[in-house]
Amino acid sequence: MATLCRPAIAVPENVITLDQTLDLARSLHAGHPQLGLALRLIENTGVRTRHLVQPIEQTLTHPGFTARNEVYEREAKLRVPEVVERALGHAELGARDIDLIIYVSCTGFMMPSLTAWLINALGFRSDTRQLPIAQLGCAAGGAAVNRAHDFCRAYPGANVLIVSCEFCSLCYQPTDLGVGSLLSNGLFGDAVAAVVMRGHGGTGVHVERNGSHLVPDTENWISYGVKDTGFHFQLDKRVPGTMEMLAPALRGLAVEHGWDVSGLGFYIVHAGGPRILDDLCHFLNLEPATFRYSRATLTERGNIASAVVFDALARLFADGGVADGTTGLIAGFGPGITAEISLGSWVGEPVEAARRRPRAISTSDITLVHPSAPRRFPAGTTITE
Repeated sequence: MATLCRPAIAVPENVITLDQTLDLARSLHAGHPQLGLALRLIENTGVRTRHLVQPIEQTLTHPGFTARNEVYEREAKLRVPEVVERALGHAELGARDIDLIIYVSCTGFMMPSLTAWLINALGFRSDTRQLPIAQLGCAAGGAAVNRAHDFCRAYPGANVLIVSCEFCSLCYQPTDLGVGSLLSNGLFGDAVAAVVMRGHGGTGVHVERNGSHLVPDTENWISYGVKDTGFHFQLDKRVPGTMEMLAPALRGLAVEHGWDVSGLGFYIVHAGGPRILDDLCHFLNLEPATFRYSRATLTERGNIASAVVFDALARLFADGGVADGTTGLIAGFGPGITAEISLGSWVGEPVEAARRRPRAISTSDITLVHPSAPRRFPAGTTITE
């Protein structure tokens, strides 16, 4: 029985509000012919705060792709170990209990993957398998859950660690002035997440079935232009309407499993924007409150790419979870246009364990110790269980 346990999330200490974003757009693009439209679109995202890996003054500069990727690698190595340690703790496992590490990120590049560094730095076994996923964008969180489920089915009793590291702000391109680019500048945020799927035991979502769906002839709707200056995010204006094409895939997978997708007890989906959630309510005949955890992630942290599903799932845990046996869905959406879908049921914890469950905390300065060396987490970083 493969169970997705409680995720660990961390967001950087630099915060930008909606008002600050709008003011920046007005000052940076004062003469833009479609500035009014861009401002309205940013306001309509529902994003109120975002966290950035660098202060906004540094975020707005472009020192070149080499320098940006150096920031990506440095910050990933600084911030990922802490969430990994907490995720292992939530799953009541140690590094040597992990059989596969899946690393998902579309905002920087490393070869070998950060998985190799994690194995060496945090004491994982040398025979730990590695699976980096770099080109599924926002859908990669759902894909990681599905590949972890596949692995646990292939190797019963195996344990999988999933790590998501998304520094979307490092993809800011000051010369990209299309409305889609301006909207993206006010939508995406940075976050790091980790979660364990246990082959046996654990509390959380017992994954029972997974599936993927690709909408034909939409591969150019969400894409990167890879240039000398790095990754240039390209967004087609038709993307917000994709749920009309993807909702049937969610319903179809549930039908194959003997479930009604409109009658489940919890829904953890990628919040790329408010229309995605609104359209899912419409096409699946669901109430707006159904996606309250995804909406909260979007409001407080923006679109944090592959980490969205883990942040939303962490909010479900923080809310006390649901009754044992409650059925639910996890789905990530991204380039392709692709949907990665999991179906599962909730596995609760004993009352005694629930009483001991730690609450979310915010700290200005935490000293963290890892097998490699003592580390100090950046001052002001917010960490949530």
